[in-house]
Amino acid sequence: MQKSTMIKKETAEANRKWYDIDASGVILGQLSVVAANLLRGKNKPTFTPNVDCGDYVIIRNASKVVLTSNKAEKEFWYSHSGYIGGLRKRSGKEMLEKYPDELVYIAVKGMLPKNRLARRIITKLHVYKDAGKDHTAQTPIAYKVK
Repeated sequence: MQKSTMIKKETAEANRKWYDIDASGVILGQLSVVAANLLRGKNKPTFTPNVDCGDYVIIRNASKVVLTSNKAEKEFWYSHSGYIGGLRKRSGKEMLEKYPDELVYIAVKGMLPKNRLARRIITKLHVYKDAGKDHTAQTPIAYKVK
């Protein structure tokens, strides 16, 4: 019988990679599932649910992501400032035009578990509207979303 491996935090931090994803023409849901799995480390054989063993993810061209069906007109994204009357409501079309990086960030964050570990994991996500910042020093691996 083979024993399960429980990776330690120090080992996980030493084996991190950088992935570069081009979001041009990719459906938002598919993109966010792939990004969330890379951030959590579910693609690795040493995945441990209670340790941050995932990799860094760079998402470029967020403005070219695709919303399927009629989500651009009928779906809304809400946020609240905490003050009375502070509810902000944005349509899918408005989010794609003005805030595509925020749209992708919210979608990926929604795919992560709701706990303290996820709040640490989401800091490894970098989303850019267009080509974005140059990350060649980190030697990112190009990742193709199917």
